[in-house]
Amino acid sequence: MPLLPRLAPLRAQLRARAVSGFALVALMLVSAGGLLWGADSLAREAQPRSVSPRGGLLPDEQAVVRLFEETAPSVAYITTETVQRNVLGGAEVSQGAGSGFVWDNAGHVVTNFHVVKGARRVFVQLDAGKPIEAEPVGGAPEYDLAVIRLKRVPANLRPVPLGSSRDLRIGQTVYAIGNPFGLQRTLTKGLVSALDRELPTANFREVVGVIQTDAAINPGNSGGPLLDSAGRLIGVNSAIRSASGSSSGIGFAIPADLVNRVVPSLINKGRAPLPGIGVTPVRPDLVARAGITGVVLAEVGRGTPAAQAGLVPFNQRTGDVGDVITAVNGRPTETLSSFVAELERAGVDNSVELTVRRGERERRVKVRVIDLRE
Repeated sequence: MPLLPRLAPLRAQLRARAVSGFALVALMLVSAGGLLWGADSLAREAQPRSVSPRGGLLPDEQAVVRLFEETAPSVAYITTETVQRNVLGGAEVSQGAGSGFVWDNAGHVVTNFHVVKGARRVFVQLDAGKPIEAEPVGGAPEYDLAVIRLKRVPANLRPVPLGSSRDLRIGQTVYAIGNPFGLQRTLTKGLVSALDRELPTANFREVVGVIQTDAAINPGNSGGPLLDSAGRLIGVNSAIRSASGSSSGIGFAIPADLVNRVVPSLINKGRAPLPGIGVTPVRPDLVARAGITGVVLAEVGRGTPAAQAGLVPFNQRTGDVGDVITAVNGRPTETLSSFVAELERAGVDNSVELTVRRGERERRVKVRVIDLRE
């Protein structure tokens, strides 16, 4: 059979395949074109949208913005350098941080005592300026308050307006400004959750009249201002109560009325008054171990108000317990800290009525509160 006729079926198959291949390519081009068209359509739809005009802020928003803008420049970011001994006996420099606020135009800055305790160097940064080194002026660990002074005083210092904590009411709005976790100039908002709380500090003492708030307070907020809605200082943020160490909605601030008593004394004398009646109490753990409720006296100082009132201390020779103070001004003093808190509440140069038990006999005596540091 001739060769050409034998190749005819093969040619037909090749032509069919070519047509099919062309159809496939054409289909692919059409599909690709459709995809490209779809992508172009999506690209057109994904263009930035026009912004809807908002209008002005609401009046309460404007008030909060204004409060922050007026107060934030007066809030200090405090950093410290402290020398500590390592396990090998060498010295290491550790850094700390906290908050504070401008007290007056002389460059005094108020913070917590625990923020600057043991610091070798202290630096204060205000607003967007460079850090300024500060020097210690005075500290009161019993109130967790301290005052430092800027070594270079800027010309535009703006003290935080001072308010009163005496007329605070549960439920009113408060604002905290500080530097939590080193994040500078942070504003949080909350309520006065409770009043007249007690905050343990040093030497079995407690700050009385403490403000409890649910405004977020975290590590680094310590020493910063707590403000009312008028932008006035009503407290100094001091502590939180949290198992995690971060805000859990329970924060505490030292009341402004106490701050306004302690800070001027720290500036003028470098120390704060220490209310007392001239007694040295027996260690609370020993009293509790003996099953005694109240304050047992280890010593009564000569010529002190306690001595003048006839208080008798524990007699080590005979084992006689002596006088046990069970209340101050009618408020029970079951622990040493509650006794000290009542003297703080009364204040120096005021008189208090002590309820005293000796054996089975109970009596009441008037005693004047004095400054133990004088």
